[in-house]
Amino acid sequence: MSADKASSEERKAFKNWFDRSAARALADQMAQAMPDFDQTRFVRLATRKLDSLEFAGRVKQFSDALAATLSESVPDALGTLTHSLPEPLAGCDETTDGWLQWPVGQFIADHGLDHFEESMTAMVELTKRFSSEFAVRSFVEHRPQETFERLLALTADENPHVRRWCSEGTRSRLPWGRRLQHLVDDPSPILPILEALKDDEELYVRRSVANSLNDISKDHPDLAIEMGRAWSKKSSEHRQWIVKHALRTLIKAGDADALAIVGFGQPTKLKAALCVRPKRIAIGGSVELTAELSNGAARTQHLMVDYVVHYVRQRGQSSEKVFKWKSVELSARSSTTLTKKHAMRLTTIRALYPGMHRVQLQVNGVRVGETRFRLTG
Repeated sequence: MSADKASSEERKAFKNWFDRSAARALADQMAQAMPDFDQTRFVRLATRKLDSLEFAGRVKQFSDALAATLSESVPDALGTLTHSLPEPLAGCDETTDGWLQWPVGQFIADHGLDHFEESMTAMVELTKRFSSEFAVRSFVEHRPQETFERLLALTADENPHVRRWCSEGTRSRLPWGRRLQHLVDDPSPILPILEALKDDEELYVRRSVANSLNDISKDHPDLAIEMGRAWSKKSSEHRQWIVKHALRTLIKAGDADALAIVGFGQPTKLKAALCVRPKRIAIGGSVELTAELSNGAARTQHLMVDYVVHYVRQRGQSSEKVFKWKSVELSARSSTTLTKKHAMRLTTIRALYPGMHRVQLQVNGVRVGETRFRLTG
């Protein structure tokens, strides 16, 4: 790809990926599997009023255009889609221009529910090239028993993309995907899949397992802690990584049980102090935090040091956010000093309000020191 073309593609708005050029490319792909495919009609239907549609709307319109131009028999249409797919990815690290296949998954989700076997075959093949994690969610929602049974069997598939699909597609809070509220409420159907894949040979798969358990931890922290503790017993280095990654939300929040599982127990005979300079800054400025830690115990302590900012909100309220600082191995009867700059800049996700802001030092989930600074407008 030339530098000019790459630069042009980087400037293209995200929603504009599915444009007339993409429609023509998908039409060409379909024609390879269905010689009488009406490419002109497909492109016309897929590109109607595109400027008024966001990304999801464009994918849906491409899917609807497929439905209008493929066979009226859904099994036959699914067969055409499956045979049209490009060559499978060679490995987990290989990337592909696979977004062109997104409407294929949308078609399966929109039209395949009454044709389980053909749809599962199509999704297995699609996930070897791109992803079926969004397509399968309709099946998880509307045909849960047979879908989970099939996915559990596929955790033994030789293809790592298929194995990953089993955990990724069933995540209760999959990014960009519709939340599966019944799995938010009761994640038990997911657990056998996670157990089957927790020691998968591919990090690519294990990361998906960890992400799924992290999703669960947001609604069922006790369950996530129980699984993390069980997985940690006599665990390999791979297992230790997956547990830490799976419990990361709880760890960041300072959950003492989660921290203990990954080796950060209750601090003992620890003296701590926190100070901030300057004591007064304007919005857009920064403060410097200094933490003094002194280990009075006769053994080395493994410390996860974080800090908590209590942001001033409207009407005298406040909200806290935990920020990571540093992991420290502090020898017996020794001390250390940590410094950290914290910016108070406006962002798209956080409004700032003038007032007195509290900052707390958190070590292994325990709040051990506090200071304050004033933010001015």
